[in-house]
Amino acid sequence: MSAIETTQALVIGAGLSGLAAARELTRRGLQVTVVEARDRVAEPWRGRHPALRLNIHRHFASLPGMAMTDRDGHFVKRDTVVDYLESYAAALDTPIRYGVEVTGFEKTDGGWRVTTNGTNYDCSHVIVATGRDRVPHIPDWPGLDDYQGEVLHAADLGDVSRFDDKRVLVVGAGNSGADVLNHLSRHRPARVWIAVRHGPAVVPARIFGFPLHRLARVFTALPLAVVDPAFRLTQRLFLGNLAKFGLSSHPDGGGTRLLRDGIAFAIDDGFAAAIRSYRFRMVGDVAGFARDRVYVKDGKYFAPDVVICATGYRTGLGPLLGRFGVLDGQGEPRHPRGEADPENPGLWFTGFRSGFTGYFDAAAIAARRIADGVATDLPHTVPAESDRKLPNAGTRANRSMVTAARGGE
Repeated sequence: MSAIETTQALVIGAGLSGLAAARELTRRGLQVTVVEARDRVAEPWRGRHPALRLNIHRHFASLPGMAMTDRDGHFVKRDTVVDYLESYAAALDTPIRYGVEVTGFEKTDGGWRVTTNGTNYDCSHVIVATGRDRVPHIPDWPGLDDYQGEVLHAADLGDVSRFDDKRVLVVGAGNSGADVLNHLSRHRPARVWIAVRHGPAVVPARIFGFPLHRLARVFTALPLAVVDPAFRLTQRLFLGNLAKFGLSSHPDGGGTRLLRDGIAFAIDDGFAAAIRSYRFRMVGDVAGFARDRVYVKDGKYFAPDVVICATGYRTGLGPLLGRFGVLDGQGEPRHPRGEADPENPGLWFTGFRSGFTGYFDAAAIAARRIADGVATDLPHTVPAESDRKLPNAGTRANRSMVTAARGGE
């Protein structure tokens, strides 16, 4: 029989949303435990391709109490994100248990019991911070199992230079698809086809050298009736009429889709020019596969060496939480931003939806919202401490100083 440990708040996931929630809960005097399925923090970030940079401005890429380093300029590199999250986790006054996989949830008289592959946990509050992008999704296209070429998800892209001199089909041109295409535009693939079902809202990373995302707070303050047309106009003025080259736009505006559906903008940093020059060619939506080719819905087919699927992710929460009625038809939380669920008190979600400012800022907002809600429910908590800054440990060298200050790990 598994041991049972009691904690006031259990945070599931040591990504940016889970770490932010743990920090805010701890500041309110709560007993907090964090469990993480992987063996170390920031594991998904380590698996991203090495040239990755955030497409949100550095100004919005910090968690509560620790500023992001400015060493990378406007847009932070992958390895800097890893360093930052490692430092943030090391500086928390909260135990993090690695290698812990959650296997079930049960309601109890006092809150929730969470079962795992090891210790089980009884807690008043459980915060699910496993993320919207937990399970890479590749559609079950007809004939896919018989296809002899390479098929991979954008999450497993790796070093983009390995696609030099290869024929590449990218399926999807949303946020992750645009990131793939931006990197391909700086390399030498023999040919690139882009298959899309619904065209994305595309915005340039910079306008006259100014990073557009720096204005995210302005976009947040404006009504969608203003934001959507403004982004359409921006796309047309600075990127041209991409529909003329086969990249249509969704009838709903980019801001509407972001806030309503969680579908982020496609950020152009080179791929639009490749489309306009016909270096990258648009094709129809994928219909199916054969042994040596990929068919699109107008009947044409192509013979790529590699198919990169920028086809989204799934939360993977259905088997664990579906019976509680907390998920929508897509398997995503109905209360994704740290909102209280009156039907399931003590169960919180964070990291499943962002806004114009991106996931770091959304994590901070949700963390404070959850901590305030938990503090209200548990009257023996203390008021939030002054906003003590964590050590600014955004580099490996600074992490060593954090560890030394805490007496080792």
